[in-house]
Amino acid sequence: MRDSVHEAWPDLSSATLQPTVEALHLFSQVVGKIRMGLTPWVNHSWHVPLYVSARGLTTGWVPAGQRALDLEFDLFREALILRFDDGQESFVALPGQSVAGFYAQTMNALAAAGIAIRIDETPCEIPGATPFPDDLDIRALDGDAARTYWRALLQVQRVFQRYRTCFIGKNSPIHLFWGGFDLAVTRFSGRSAPRHPGGAEHMPDAVARDGYFQEVASAGFWSGAGTDLGPAFYAYAYPAPDGYAAAPVEPVDARFSADLGEYLLPYAAVRAAADPDSALLAFLHSTYAAAADLGGWDRNRLERAEGPIGRPPPGI
Repeated sequence: MRDSVHEAWPDLSSATLQPTVEALHLFSQVVGKIRMGLTPWVNHSWHVPLYVSARGLTTGWVPAGQRALDLEFDLFREALILRFDDGQESFVALPGQSVAGFYAQTMNALAAAGIAIRIDETPCEIPGATPFPDDLDIRALDGDAARTYWRALLQVQRVFQRYRTCFIGKNSPIHLFWGGFDLAVTRFSGRSAPRHPGGAEHMPDAVARDGYFQEVASAGFWSGAGTDLGPAFYAYAYPAPDGYAAAPVEPVDARFSADLGEYLLPYAAVRAAADPDSALLAFLHSTYAAAADLGGWDRNRLERAEGPIGRPPPGI
């Protein structure tokens, strides 16, 4: 029998997982664009992501003029909950929905609360995407599969948080970008980067250029949609220094994908490892070290030991 450490990392091999994640991805684009449309722009688009919550995924606090709201995918109630600063709540069911139905009900809930907003109705970063009002197919969202994927995100978030504490330079929050539906964390060298070429599907080049105007080493987790890999971790550098694709990284299951321009590590390999946390941390630290060492980052200035729980690090 597997011990509780391994059981914490759920099995993501269910056939219902990918259709469910695809539905959540598209629904999250509606919610993310609402947040984006109400919030002042922050560098690297840090004002637009969702965050892993104790019940699913949330926008956190969102300004609406002088008012405020938040939107949360509550995967136990299997609904999007819209909470407003006057105490009102609205609910939009997740199962049995088309994207068009979810979009209409969510926008109607905002309008009923007196919040007027218009958003771009075409999903970002999805080839051949159908505008929200025209996507009429009922999505196969399974509640158990959604909660299973969310439980994996909880474990990933927990290990990413440990990794994040080791870097004292500019360091992104851990957040879920709804364009690719990936949970990501990014470290910055502190130096400017070459102008990004852009080219992402249904996303202005200016957004990509704002995201990559500084040198980065980024890592994340996504469902593997559109690939044969399945759920996986990734890591990349921008700009990628010479020799990055051939750098030695850990664990042994990690590989560089020339097609994607990044290192990949299957989620299943982490889950099967004797110590899943250590396997993932090895991937995060070794891919970062490849970017930092080959790119000439000032590692002594940017790094420190992993943060302890409940107290400042020694020597502070």
